[in-house]
Amino acid sequence: MKMEKLKIGIWGIGRAGWGMHRKEIAMFPEMLEITGCCDIIPERMERLCAELPGCKAYADIDEMIASEDVDVITIATRSPDHVSGAVRALEGGKYVFIEKPIGLNYEEVKILAAASAAHPGKLFCRQNRRFEAAFQHVKEIIDSGVLGEVYHIKLNRLGYTQRWDWQTFTEYGGGQLNNWGPHLIDHALQFINAPVKSVWSDMRKIAASGDAEDHVKAIIRGENDVTVDIEISGGAALPGQVYAVYGTRGALTAMDEKTLKVRYLDLEKTLPAPAADRETPDMESSFSSGKNLVWIEKDIPVAPESGATVNDIYKHLYLAIKEGVEFPVRNEEAFEVARVTQMIRDAANR
Repeated sequence: MKMEKLKIGIWGIGRAGWGMHRKEIAMFPEMLEITGCCDIIPERMERLCAELPGCKAYADIDEMIASEDVDVITIATRSPDHVSGAVRALEGGKYVFIEKPIGLNYEEVKILAAASAAHPGKLFCRQNRRFEAAFQHVKEIIDSGVLGEVYHIKLNRLGYTQRWDWQTFTEYGGGQLNNWGPHLIDHALQFINAPVKSVWSDMRKIAASGDAEDHVKAIIRGENDVTVDIEISGGAALPGQVYAVYGTRGALTAMDEKTLKVRYLDLEKTLPAPAADRETPDMESSFSSGKNLVWIEKDIPVAPESGATVNDIYKHLYLAIKEGVEFPVRNEEAFEVARVTQMIRDAANR
């Protein structure tokens, strides 16, 4: 039986619309089809329609929203237009797939949440890195219990880059907190798996032009006292670990998203720790000992059992709309990412 395709209209044919959404949709040709596009630069629409004969260019967004040839409006415009555009499309009766950041601040996101409540089941948030293979694999290892009770995680995206585009200006919602922030904050909240108790943060501008930050440091603590240390920097001249996970029986690190290094106790061979002793130790005794510890060490290629990849999100969009399968990223989770993002920004400005 032939599948009924989901018809997508892309609003914004720039680096996101052209460079990401177009390619991701093309990965599932039996499920998805780009049938419309709208952009303030006509040449961009002409180029997309020349590549996709079934795609129609709309000079006016209201015309694309009103079109029966479009099921979903993908919001891939500049960040300040995300919330107003999404509300406009929801009120026009369309499904909406919104790029991150889903709002410039949490007050904007409250407006989006209200629109979502008024049009239930119509809004979908593009937290596409929830399906990132390395994140999925790290979470599987944590959930297996081999590291024991995880108490601290580090998530880093580091580099040294000169950037001067519109995303370096605060008036357009630029900066690393709105760029990489939504992805790593989403990962952090999934790892913590508890309400957020506190946030500490620091933000600076190091190498980028404009006035927005390109260095973000944030520590998020859950009510379960699990902490996640996030560092996103365009001003770090040497690389650092992408992941570091510390548990009561082991640890995981990764310098890239290809190989995970794990070290955890062999519980069948490791002897219990000696009882604590308040007596004065011998003059020649050591401060501690690892002689009772037997370790298992592995280098594991990233290959999660879920089989997920960062390009899967449009497949899940199709399954949610056409087959009623629950979308893996709940809107409440995306709204919470935005709330914690605001907490980080506020903490840095105090």
